[in-house]
Amino acid sequence: MAELILTIPDGVTGRLDKALADLAPEEAALSRSRLARLIADGTVSGPAGQVDSAKHKVAPGEVYRVTLPEPAPVETLPQDIPLNIAYEDDDLIVIDKPAGMVVHPAPGSPDGTLVNALLHHCAGSLSGIGGEARPGIVHRIDKDTSGLLVAAKSDRAHQGLAAQFEAHSADRAYLALAHGIIDAGDARLRGTRGVSFEPGGVLKIASRLDRHPSDRQRQAVYFEGERGRHAITRARMLESFGTPPAAMLVECRLETGRTHQIRVHMAHAGLGLIGDPVYGGSRKASTRALGAAAQHVQAFPRQALHAARLGFEHPIDGAHLEFTSPLPADMQALLQELRGTSPSAPR
Repeated sequence: MAELILTIPDGVTGRLDKALADLAPEEAALSRSRLARLIADGTVSGPAGQVDSAKHKVAPGEVYRVTLPEPAPVETLPQDIPLNIAYEDDDLIVIDKPAGMVVHPAPGSPDGTLVNALLHHCAGSLSGIGGEARPGIVHRIDKDTSGLLVAAKSDRAHQGLAAQFEAHSADRAYLALAHGIIDAGDARLRGTRGVSFEPGGVLKIASRLDRHPSDRQRQAVYFEGERGRHAITRARMLESFGTPPAAMLVECRLETGRTHQIRVHMAHAGLGLIGDPVYGGSRKASTRALGAAAQHVQAFPRQALHAARLGFEHPIDGAHLEFTSPLPADMQALLQELRGTSPSAPR
């Protein structure tokens, strides 16, 4: 049995299930509904002993102990799923992942994942460091983000790659289609906390990122002295679309790699990604500015985000490796629709 010990911070009151769900680390996967079940099963205790109600009121400074049952054994099975392989050797493999594929098994996605496909393709040669559910996985990209990802086939390669991603020395560039434009003269952008401009019109977004206070599936922006982990995104506009400009093709580079980092940072700057169901909100494409392309923008079924470039040092021989991936067909089609709104845009 594993245990979590959680202390209620200053300013936090209210229901026990909500407070503990907000405090628990993300990897514990403790939703309010799961906590309610654990409380009902008698596995949560507080200052006065075992707690029997999810509605129990907490107070700052109180310490709660959550006993977690051992997880049921889960066998991740190899599956013969086609892979678009950009590079492979005895130590690592670089995959161009399609949108819609989950990287590793998780609740709600027990199979059909990249890991299932890699287990079949690599026939037992994946690094075991990632554990049973995520062998070989060094970093990940969201289910509905397409593009390049490297996985380790040996433990030595896994350690070397993980060190580069931890040190933020791996080079990662993404292409995105987003609402709005980057304009260094935009007073709204310049007045947004955490947003600044660098030479060449590059937009820098710096903040801390952590779970949203009321929605565990989302990340939220915080700042110094608040919760979260340091995160920096840089964005450079490549093309703008519409009259007046209302959308853009943008290159985003990660100095850090946090969950949903590009999506939440761009939304914070008021430049949410087209098609993003979580951070895009209810923003509507401007029919006046984008004309007929507005309906294609509104109908785009996923966040328009693609991991277009990946560079790193080979963890065994030190050689520099760099890979590029063209925009997938759905983003290419949307780009052409948007280009049709701007006569001067390249075709």
